[in-house]
Amino acid sequence: MSERETQREDAPDLPGLPDGFAHRPLTTADAAAVFEVVAAEQQQVLGKVDLEEADLVADWSRPSHDLASHSVGVLDGERIIAYAEVMGPARGDAAVHPGHHGRGVGTWLARWMQDRARALGHQDIGMPVPVGSPGEALLRALGYRVRWNSWVLVFPDDHRLVEQPLPTGHTIRVAESDADRRAAHDVIEDAFLEWSVREKQSYDDWIAQVVGRPGFEPWNLRVVVDPGGEVVGGLHIVLSGDTGFVSKVAVRRDRRGRGLAKALLMDGFGVARRHGATRSELSTDSRTGALDLYLGLGMEITDHWVNLGIALDQG
Repeated sequence: MSERETQREDAPDLPGLPDGFAHRPLTTADAAAVFEVVAAEQQQVLGKVDLEEADLVADWSRPSHDLASHSVGVLDGERIIAYAEVMGPARGDAAVHPGHHGRGVGTWLARWMQDRARALGHQDIGMPVPVGSPGEALLRALGYRVRWNSWVLVFPDDHRLVEQPLPTGHTIRVAESDADRRAAHDVIEDAFLEWSVREKQSYDDWIAQVVGRPGFEPWNLRVVVDPGGEVVGGLHIVLSGDTGFVSKVAVRRDRRGRGLAKALLMDGFGVARRHGATRSELSTDSRTGALDLYLGLGMEITDHWVNLGIALDQG
């Protein structure tokens, strides 16, 4: 019996999946198929694709992530047409190929995520969906509530990059050494935890999503250091087609208000352009209070997402 046959046989029995479909846990070999599902749905809803297969591979390579117990794929024959996974406490992701919308698959996936999150001891579960999308309509109909809003912003190619001055003695450079990378992890994670209710991500998990992401190059991870050589800010930017996407940026709390974040962003946008990007993007949400900073740099909102969640009955 093959691995896939075993997984399909052992998959938990959750009623309600439409006739003709099967389900099983995902494996790392499914990254390309899952990416095709997500890309097709994003293309229909957003008119573009803002995810790469490398993003899935990086997420799934985290040492703490047990893909076999945290994911499910829905199959039409041998083809994956939908998926869902519990990424961590209170956070899931899911997508259904648009050719299978309206058949009850999305509702089944939402129930699967709730059951899996409940079994893992989570108090609630939710996910981001584009505003006005079928996903938003489905989750709202199932009783999900708004947790926060988020936006994707672009720094267009016709905008001139204006170098931002750094305080005396501060420099921005590539984070090449292990010490630099560990310091960047601490600065970025500590900043994110000021508004995100979760445990601090381990260094091994964090580095899997950064250095371990397929296509990583040293220039993707940058730090700002003070006159004493201490890392006080960090930025991770990836090149996705013609776009430089900032996935992480933060400045240590006691060093804010000195222009370091603006300098890091302009540096990141600039180095991405030198490597072929014609535009730069990032995302932020209403918990961070950073939207005005990005708008002040000349960035423009292109997409609006809403994070919807639901409390889980632990009984």
